[in-house]
Amino acid sequence: MNRIPLKVWVPFIVLALLGLLAFQLPLEPSPKGDIIKVLSYNIHHGNPPSTSGHIALDKIAEVIKESGADLVALQEVDLHTERSGTKLHQMRELAELTGMDWHFHKSIDHQGGEYGNGVLSALPILDKGGFSLPFQKGTEPRGVAYVKVALNSGKKLVFSSTHLDFTNEANTLMQAKHLNEYFLEIHEPLIVAGDFNSEPGSAPIQYFETYFDVSCGANCPPTFPQIGPRKTLDYIFLRKDKSLSATSHTVIEETYASDHRPVLATVKIGE
Repeated sequence: MNRIPLKVWVPFIVLALLGLLAFQLPLEPSPKGDIIKVLSYNIHHGNPPSTSGHIALDKIAEVIKESGADLVALQEVDLHTERSGTKLHQMRELAELTGMDWHFHKSIDHQGGEYGNGVLSALPILDKGGFSLPFQKGTEPRGVAYVKVALNSGKKLVFSSTHLDFTNEANTLMQAKHLNEYFLEIHEPLIVAGDFNSEPGSAPIQYFETYFDVSCGANCPPTFPQIGPRKTLDYIFLRKDKSLSATSHTVIEETYASDHRPVLATVKIGE
């Protein structure tokens, strides 16, 4: 009877030992919770300030894709306006360019179309909505767009985009209070992102910090204007909740596409 050489058996023996070892060793626990990237961007209706009348949504989309954001809050979005193009639906176009889902809420009618806030999501959208904010006579109406999304873990998160008034602090504070009170009925973890037209230490920001943690912490870098920024106007707020925490905050150094710089935060949603 012919014997099989030992060198033929060696690979099979090694594989068997490795399989036994893998079976006996305890598996490392998987990290608990979800980690997502959130972007807030006032896009100046897609018009680079240095090129009047030109719409460059491809540049906005490029910033979004390079950021790796899962959720994007957009402000100053046009739909079918004369200045941006009566056939151009900016949210639909940005969704196609980024491969994300979209939602829009109108703040005002403008130049034959609509103008307001939008959300882009790489996560499944379960529900969507929006509402108007109160405003003083003679000031521009403002609003909020929001979505409820499903995280990879199966948990749910509410994410919203807003753009508050710049005219005076009393008007902006009134809007901040209404926004917070509206969401009191929502029990899922909540992120509010946008252009608050208010600097750190102002009454609207102090009010919001009573109910929310800000992703930039105690040191919020300036976001406006896009070149040599001097004012912090754009924020990502996480409602005070043991399950929500920001692990990083970055102001992206984009100086062409809009008059604001985009703000990016990494957020952990735990159990």
